[in-house]
Amino acid sequence: MQCDKCQAPIPPGEEETIHGRTVCEDCLMDILSPARTCDPWAVRSAQQTMDTMAGTVHLNPNQERILALLAESGGLALAELAGRLGLKVQDVEREIAALRHMEKVRGALKDGHKIIRLW
Repeated sequence: MQCDKCQAPIPPGEEETIHGRTVCEDCLMDILSPARTCDPWAVRSAQQTMDTMAGTVHLNPNQERILALLAESGGLALAELAGRLGLKVQDVEREIAALRHMEKVRGALKDGHKIIRLW
């Protein structure tokens, strides 16, 4: 069996059906819980957490790599950033959402195209 969304093979018995589509577990999670970059409560929560931790932020390795790539490039499109990191776009979107809530990155327009850049 094959996932209708990402086309990855699904082992027998592990398929999920949602909205008439057969999907893998990863795609099901993306459908049920999409990344949300514009979430005022998440931003407030991140700010309060940083305040209580005296401004220290613990980033995971992918988040550190994203910030380093954006610092050296000045900003990248989401697909290009995912390609340079060797990750799926969905995985990078989740990392970008977390970094956006911490006010480390933001979206911008460059030559009419949306890019991700440092805050």
